[in-house]
Amino acid sequence: MTTSTPSVLNLSVLSSSTSVDLRPAITPKFLPSNPINCPAFTSLPKPSPRSPIPSRLRTAATPMAAEQSGSAVDNPDGIMKLLFVEMGVGYDQHGQDINAAATRACRDAISSNSIPAFRRGSIPGVSFEQMKLQIKLGVPHSLQQYVDIERVKSVFPYGKIVSVEVVDGGLICSSGVHVEEMGDKNDDCYIVNAAVYVGY
Repeated sequence: MTTSTPSVLNLSVLSSSTSVDLRPAITPKFLPSNPINCPAFTSLPKPSPRSPIPSRLRTAATPMAAEQSGSAVDNPDGIMKLLFVEMGVGYDQHGQDINAAATRACRDAISSNSIPAFRRGSIPGVSFEQMKLQIKLGVPHSLQQYVDIERVKSVFPYGKIVSVEVVDGGLICSSGVHVEEMGDKNDDCYIVNAAVYVGY
C-alpha cells in the first residue's frame, strides 16, 4: 500500500511589489472540481418554503402603544389628551334608585384624588379652565333609561364634561332583605361602575 505525499509549494523570496499565488497547483482528489454536481451535495434535501406563521401565534399591537402615543383612551375624535383615569363603584342597597348608585360611583372615583397640576400650571401651556372630563358608567341594561345625566354631572365640582356614556355593566343583586320603611319595593340592590377620564 502506497501513500501519497501532499504537494508542497515552493515559495521563493520575492520583492514586495510582486504578488504570490498561494493556491495549490493540484486540486485535491477528495474535492470535485464542481461541488454542485457532486452526489453528496445533490442528494441533500432542498429546504422547504417557510410556512406562514399561524394567526393564533402572531403578536398583535398592544393597547399600551396607543396610550404612549398621546391619543386619548375611549376618545376616537381626539377631543382631549388623556392624563389619567379615576375608577369607582356605587351601591344603592335600599330604595332601588339607580341614580343614587350612579352618583355614588362617580364620587367614589374622584373622592380619593387631588389634581393640583391644572391650578399650579404644572402642564406647560395648559390652564385650569382647559381641564376636561369624560365619564363612562356601567349600568344594568334594564335600568339605563332611568339614568339622569344632569344629576350625574352635578357630582363634579370642576372640569368641562365633554361626554357621559352609559354602557352595559354594573349589577342587580339581592340585598338579602326587603325594608319597606326605607323605600324598598323589593330586595334588589343596584350597583354601578364609573370611569372618569381626565385630560385637557
